[in-house]
Amino acid sequence: MAVEQELWGAETRKAVENFPVSGRPVPAAVIRWLGRIKAAAARTNAELGLLDPGLAERIAAAADEVAHGQHDGQFPIDVFQTGSGTSSNMNANEVIASLAGEGVHPNDHVNMGQSSNDVFPSAVHLAALAETRDHLVPALEGLADALEEKELEFADLVKAGRTHLMDAVPVTLGQEFGGYAAQMRLGRDRVVGTLDRVGQIPLGGTATGTGLNTHPDFAAGVRARILESTHVLVEAPAHPFEAQGSRDALVELSGALKVVAVSLTKIASDLALMGSGPRAGLAEIVLPELQKGSSIMPGKVNPVIPEVVLQVAAQVIGNDAAITIGGMQGNFELNVRIPLMARNTLESIGLLASATTLLNDRCVAGVEPNQESLSRHAEATLAAATALNPHIGYDAAAEIVKDAAASGRPVREVAREHGVDDATLDRALDLRAMARGNL
Repeated sequence: MAVEQELWGAETRKAVENFPVSGRPVPAAVIRWLGRIKAAAARTNAELGLLDPGLAERIAAAADEVAHGQHDGQFPIDVFQTGSGTSSNMNANEVIASLAGEGVHPNDHVNMGQSSNDVFPSAVHLAALAETRDHLVPALEGLADALEEKELEFADLVKAGRTHLMDAVPVTLGQEFGGYAAQMRLGRDRVVGTLDRVGQIPLGGTATGTGLNTHPDFAAGVRARILESTHVLVEAPAHPFEAQGSRDALVELSGALKVVAVSLTKIASDLALMGSGPRAGLAEIVLPELQKGSSIMPGKVNPVIPEVVLQVAAQVIGNDAAITIGGMQGNFELNVRIPLMARNTLESIGLLASATTLLNDRCVAGVEPNQESLSRHAEATLAAATALNPHIGYDAAAEIVKDAAASGRPVREVAREHGVDDATLDRALDLRAMARGNL
C-alpha cells in the first residue's frame, strides 16, 4: 500500500523536531473532531459572507476527510507539546489547506474565526463527550444488565456474609451481585451527569475569551452544524472566560471515571476472592477458564479478567491524578495543559469501556456458583448467632459464639446446650430468612 505524501508544512515540521517526547501523537479522536469543527467553521464562514463559497467547500471537503480518519498518519506531533495544542491545531490547518488545494491559506482560511486556544479544547471536549456516549456508557449499561441477571439467577443461594474480611451474618450471592449492578448503574449516572458541561465548548472565544476576530454568529453556526451532522449535543459555555481559562469539565468527567474505576476495583477483587481455590480458598464461585494459569503448575486457573480490570482501574486512577494537576494549572485566560488532559481523559474512557466489556463478556456472563461451598460457609458462620439477640440477649449470644468457636461445633448445637429451645432456634437460624431480613 502506498504511503501518503506529507501534507503538513513548516509549523508541523518544527513541532515534530521540538517535541520528541513520548512517541505517541495526540489521540486520533481529537484530530477527527478538529476536522469536524473546521468543516463546520468553513461552511459557517461562507454562510456569513466571510469566505468564498467555493473555497469554503474545498476546505470543508478536506476537513471532512480528516474527520473520517482518512489522514490520521498526517498528524505526527507528540502529545506532549505546547500546552494550548497550538502545534496540533496548526498541523490540522496545514493538512487541510494542502488537501483543499491552491489558494487556501492555513491561517487566513482554514483557521478563520478560530484560535488554538478555543478550537483545540473544543475538539478535546467533543472527543471526550462522543467517546463516552458511544462506547463507555453502553459498556457500563451492559455490565449492569449482566450483573442484574446474575442477581436473579443467584437470588436463593445463601452464603456467609463478610465484613472486615471476617464472617458476618448470611446474605445471598444474588444480593452481592445486585450491589455490584447498582454500583455500575450509579457509575453510569455519575459519568452521564457530567456530559452537559463537557459539551459546553469555548469555540468563539478566540485567543482570550473576548471573541476578537470572530463573527458574533460564528460559534452558534458551527455548533448547529455539529449537532446536525453528529447528534452530539454541543452548547455555548456558561461564561466565555470560564470556558477559556479552565478545563474544569474535564476534571469533573475524570473524577466520575475514577469513581467507576473504584467500583470496578471492588467488583473485580470480590470476584477473584470468591473464585479463589479451588480447594484452599473460598471457592464460592467458578470463574470461566480462559487460558492456562501457570507455566509450571498443571491445571491452575487464574482470575485473568478481574486482574486486567484491576490494572485498568489503577491506570485510570493515575490518569485522574494527572488530569487534576493539569486542571489546576490554568493561569489567567488559558489552561495550558490541554494535550495532557486530552491524552489521559481519552485513554481512561477507552480503557474503561474495553475493560468493562471484557468483564461482562468473558467473566460475569460465565460465572457459576459452587453451591456446596456456599452452603458450607453459610452454615459455618458463627455470626448467625446475631439472630438470637432479640430472643436471649447479646451477652448470652456472645457466650454461645465463644463456646462454638472454641469447640468447632455448630451454633445450633451449642445454643441448645445453653438452653435455647428448638422452636426458637428454627425461627432464629433460618439462614434464607436471615439473609432477607425476614426474621
